[in-house]
Amino acid sequence: MPNFPRSRSLLFGVLPRPERAVLAQALRTEMVGGLLLLGAAAVALIWANSPLTGAYETVRDFHLGIPALGLHLSVQHWTADGLLAIFFLVAGIELKRELVVGELRNPATAVLPIVAAICGMAVPAGIYLATVAASGGSQAGWAVPMATDIAFALAVLAVISTHLPSALRAFLLTLAVVDDLGAILVIAVFFSHDLNFVALGAAAAGLAAFWGLQRLRVRGWWWYVPLGIAIWALMYNSGVHATVAGVAMGLILRIRRDDGSGDRSAEKSSPGERTEHALRPVSAGVAVPLFALFAAGVRVSGSGLGQVFSRPERLGVLLGLAVGKTLGVFAATYLAVRFTRARLNPGLAWADVFALSVLAGIGFTVALLIGELAFTDPDAVEHVKTAVLMGSITAAAVAAVLLARRNRIYRRLCEEEDLDTSDHHDENLTDASPGTSR
Repeated sequence: MPNFPRSRSLLFGVLPRPERAVLAQALRTEMVGGLLLLGAAAVALIWANSPLTGAYETVRDFHLGIPALGLHLSVQHWTADGLLAIFFLVAGIELKRELVVGELRNPATAVLPIVAAICGMAVPAGIYLATVAASGGSQAGWAVPMATDIAFALAVLAVISTHLPSALRAFLLTLAVVDDLGAILVIAVFFSHDLNFVALGAAAAGLAAFWGLQRLRVRGWWWYVPLGIAIWALMYNSGVHATVAGVAMGLILRIRRDDGSGDRSAEKSSPGERTEHALRPVSAGVAVPLFALFAAGVRVSGSGLGQVFSRPERLGVLLGLAVGKTLGVFAATYLAVRFTRARLNPGLAWADVFALSVLAGIGFTVALLIGELAFTDPDAVEHVKTAVLMGSITAAAVAAVLLARRNRIYRRLCEEEDLDTSDHHDENLTDASPGTSR
């Protein structure tokens, strides 16, 4: 491998060993969760378009209440506002880790995935707005095609990848963390209505108490679980989307371990690590699949699919995911390498980056959530969900073809390298055999 000047930072470089271990564990869980997500989405589509569609709607719209919290929500809303708060809590912990001890702590290496993520959100939104402006459609859904679904994307990688460089997976996870932060900010700023400042202030006080417990090194789930539920309920009643409470608590949790200096005992793992270890399986294996089960159950018909292409809002979502994400992520990465001091890792090709950019167009979970928030008309929500499904499936199919081709190339290179190593080993054994002149 050639030696590059130190002033040139490598794009998709090798991660330090501790970060590789954390990444590997996260990827394994997310891949399994992604497969469950795919299964849940398939079940939802089949169920909603079968003769049992009435049973699906009955379960989805069944209301459950918790009088102590002043909440009476449908099953669909419990999964979107409640279970997804766990998903965003884990996302907040991931973001905190990246900012404190991960790739995002170093501005030289953080700028590339951040720029790629920002452009990967801005370009799809721009394509949506341009599409609806050309046809007089509604601008309300501009944020729908912005988000990348990391679980869905990793599930595609899990099925296809056997020899692809691990640096691509690391970049995808980092990209998704920044992407999730952007989605959270969009939800908090643009989809919070009729604010109740008393409840919002109480939620802020709860977060301050949560921060104080962390600073005082208070341990015990019995402190944090009731407080976390209260913060979530107050955030919901304040008019701010309740998932914001999850990411806020994730950002507050301490990531660095106490090393035993001063009067503090040494820790084997930090509160953030322990919480992520406990909740990631719940998030990937329960929360996200259940949300998909009750969000992806749209009625699909020939006329409905045709309206995706005839209505500007639906077409904007489809083009934003399938085309905008690819353009945004790939162009930003290329321009960053072309005009800054960053350099592509010599073990990767631009074809790998392009395939990953296409994969980023899978925008399932958060895109469905924003679609429900952006449109109030039930028919409009159904059509936008159909567009999200079509855009995500299109991106997944194209990315699968590209990644499978790259995987075959890397597999052939590995086989050739193994063959060369084996031949060299055999030559050494022959040279070292008795009676052989050296």
